[in-house]
Amino acid sequence: MTYDIPTMVSEATGVLKSLVAIPSLSRDEEKAADYLQNYIELQGMATGRKGNNVWCLSPMFDLNKPTLLLNSHIDTVKAVNGWRKDPFTPTMESNGKLYGLGSNDAGASVVSLLQVFLQLCRTSQKYNLIYLASCEEEVSGKGGIECVLPELPPISFAIVGEPTEMQPAIAEKGLMVLDVTAYGKAGHAARNEGDNAIYKVLEDIAWFRDYQFEKVSPLLGPVKMSVTQINAGTQHNVIPDRCTFVVDIRSNECYSNQELFAEIQKHISCEAKARSFRLSSSHVEEQHPIVQRAVAMGRVPFGSPTLSDQALMSFPSLKMGPGKSSRSHTADEFIFIKEIEEAIGLYLELLDGATL
Repeated sequence: MTYDIPTMVSEATGVLKSLVAIPSLSRDEEKAADYLQNYIELQGMATGRKGNNVWCLSPMFDLNKPTLLLNSHIDTVKAVNGWRKDPFTPTMESNGKLYGLGSNDAGASVVSLLQVFLQLCRTSQKYNLIYLASCEEEVSGKGGIECVLPELPPISFAIVGEPTEMQPAIAEKGLMVLDVTAYGKAGHAARNEGDNAIYKVLEDIAWFRDYQFEKVSPLLGPVKMSVTQINAGTQHNVIPDRCTFVVDIRSNECYSNQELFAEIQKHISCEAKARSFRLSSSHVEEQHPIVQRAVAMGRVPFGSPTLSDQALMSFPSLKMGPGKSSRSHTADEFIFIKEIEEAIGLYLELLDGATL
């Protein structure tokens, strides 16, 4: 089928400008969700909504067919220091560069996938389509995609729109955060009193720095552990009776977060608590027909170090979208309109006539 790409790009750009102009920080996306829901319904499509998540099923949905989910997120991080432009005023330059908070992460994916969804809904495919604009992705919030998936029909595969320069990320590191605590006994620093809790964490911190888990992923590399925060003491002359530190752990697909936690507990003496086990590493086989189709188009599969809503999906998925990850969460965030044009064309080439 021949598609009117210029019109789709024009529509996508208009929607993106409107979304940039609506502040949609994580857990405060209601107005952006309202706008997007209204836009979809004006296209003649029925929508579903839970909280600030908006979705739409393709017409003539057939449960005998497999279902493809097209997903990206409408929330943004807070604007960092250093913006020279108003982050909520979409600003277009003559070279086709559109500035605005969330333009790259992940507004360009939101609008590109939406236009592709609306076009593919007018065609006959071997699969059903669901479009989902989710919220709270930047904070991995439980009011985001996690609460929506149980409301949807069974999903066979998902494409998650994130800035990857339209290369398919077929694996993604997971995340587990540990709060580690050592207990001592307070005393006067001038006398030989107390039991210093700071000294009790030193060996464990060194272990986290040096330990290497045995299994290394060919796509994601080793598990990475970083001590990122430490806190102890109330004043200079009091021996601290408690010391806490935080460990950021980026898992690969070779281990579940529970397996990593069990191994860690064998090696440290301090008390460790995981904030959550739910943000798992994800991986789809290179032999999957969608991945193979992307490779045939000249796309290059890779492993992504950054977290997305893929971590909360129990079905196969890949991450692929316009823009560059290095622009995300930066001052003067931008997207090139030509990147949206490329994304729409590549998504259509990937999905029109595909099998799951």
